[in-house]
Amino acid sequence: MSQNVYIRPIGFAPSPQSEHGNAIRLAGTMVYASRFAVMLTDYGKVKDRWLASVDTMADVLAGLPDSVAEEGAAQWANLQREHSPLELGARTLRFDQPQVMGIYNVTPDSFSDGGEFLDNVEVGRAHAAAMLEAGASLIDIGGESTRPGAKKVWEGDEIERVRPAIEACANMGAAISIDTRNAATMEAALDAGAHIVNDVSALRHDPRSLDVVAQRGCPVILMHAPSSGDDPHDGAAYGNVVFDVFDFLRDRRDAATAAGIAADQIILDPGIGFGKSLADNLALLNALPLFHALGCPLLLGVSRKRMIGALSHEEGAEDRLGGSIALTTNGMNAGAQLLRVHDVADSVQARNVWRGQRDAALTEFADLPA
Repeated sequence: MSQNVYIRPIGFAPSPQSEHGNAIRLAGTMVYASRFAVMLTDYGKVKDRWLASVDTMADVLAGLPDSVAEEGAAQWANLQREHSPLELGARTLRFDQPQVMGIYNVTPDSFSDGGEFLDNVEVGRAHAAAMLEAGASLIDIGGESTRPGAKKVWEGDEIERVRPAIEACANMGAAISIDTRNAATMEAALDAGAHIVNDVSALRHDPRSLDVVAQRGCPVILMHAPSSGDDPHDGAAYGNVVFDVFDFLRDRRDAATAAGIAADQIILDPGIGFGKSLADNLALLNALPLFHALGCPLLLGVSRKRMIGALSHEEGAEDRLGGSIALTTNGMNAGAQLLRVHDVADSVQARNVWRGQRDAALTEFADLPA
């Protein structure tokens, strides 16, 4: 189809009463949107653009071409969709406020903390326990680095790396995601106690992965990366990075549901830093509220990413906490439901302060007529 439509929230309010009720609760989160840009594209180029408020959106949607009218209505409904919690073992993952996912790498070569937990299960167990105590809702365990240029890991080695970490976290009662693109690792991880599959290839790398996730009935995180091959960063070429990533995630969402994966089990991730320039990453972060129009909870992974160094004196990964918190806060302001981070305690503190401000705004009526 040559034409597409995109509905991007561009105006936000601290509370619905500040707009006299003329605002929506964005994707069931603590963020309220009051103004929207409706963009009609033709072969990837913006052909028309309308500004709408909540009370004028129906008129704008009614004026769309027939070819995109159904998609426009679906996106508008998705922007207002409240997402049901996920039951993950003994834990419940709610999407009505931002949740923190703690990173637990058992690899020798991850860009930030590679090798720290690979050879010492006790150190890794203590790290996971500290993240849970600090407030992590989910522990994301990975046994293969996906940094640029990293070597492909054989599934057997990957399984041997992640299984002890998963079993240790499962014994703590943690909710666990397995960061892998290999079907055999998905199966072994789920058998060991993992609850969610987190695949940087959006279930494209391994031809069995769609069936594995569908048969297990587990939640899945589908991330954008330009390549499904060994190096997920290869082959990046965008006409408009925001529209291209949106279209990719829509296609992978639809492929997952066509394979039998329940729509309410899908989480989407725009893949910040994967095959993207600094300008690409900034465009995606600024447009992040748009991705709620896909109708799935959003995961944002920006912790210690290279773009932070690029924007601030080229600090190394270990010195990017301030930038990580800044980008994470940007994600919360956009309604991102899951925040994948290395520094859990600091991120939870930032989330709690952010939530306190939101709570206060919802109960503040002093500037309204008595």
